[in-house]
Amino acid sequence: MPKKEDLGRVSGQIKHTLDGMHHSSQITVSMGGAISDMDSSFQSFGIGLILAIVLVYLILMAQFASFSDPFIILLAIPPGLSGVILFLMGTGTTLNVMSLMGVIMMTGIAVSDSILIVEFVGTLRANGRPLKQALAEACKVRLRPILMTTLATILGLIPKALALEPGSEQYAPLARAILGGLTVSGIVTVF
Repeated sequence: MPKKEDLGRVSGQIKHTLDGMHHSSQITVSMGGAISDMDSSFQSFGIGLILAIVLVYLILMAQFASFSDPFIILLAIPPGLSGVILFLMGTGTTLNVMSLMGVIMMTGIAVSDSILIVEFVGTLRANGRPLKQALAEACKVRLRPILMTTLATILGLIPKALALEPGSEQYAPLARAILGGLTVSGIVTVF
């Protein structure tokens, strides 16, 4: 039975071995193939995630006609990212292209949950409610829809995250990233 190794882990081991070797300054050592493809994919996803966040901020800024509301909405992303990292570490899953796709999907869901609360707070504030009362009421009223969508997503992804079927391990990092991010972001956003 062939041994399964993570490309990122193997890449790290090769880099560590190459760094420990002493060679002439006339020799150039570089890694290519799947490792260079993986590195360029990580860079592309990083740039894509940053661009997505900036574009979402600009769209929300135009929609809410405010600089602060979109910033408050985007505050749901850092807890989600910490949830992704903790969940991936807890399950022994590495950061790869599939888990980065999960981060982008988690970001969209977390932002939409946050929009529900901030938009309703704005509506209540426009009706003359004080800020604390508007926040408390918005969280109470929007709790059920947010929990329903978040729990439906989480429960739907559990079989994929467990990777029970042959071939499903390819998509397990994506599901695990979304599960961890949504769990932490959902808790922080509502409570």
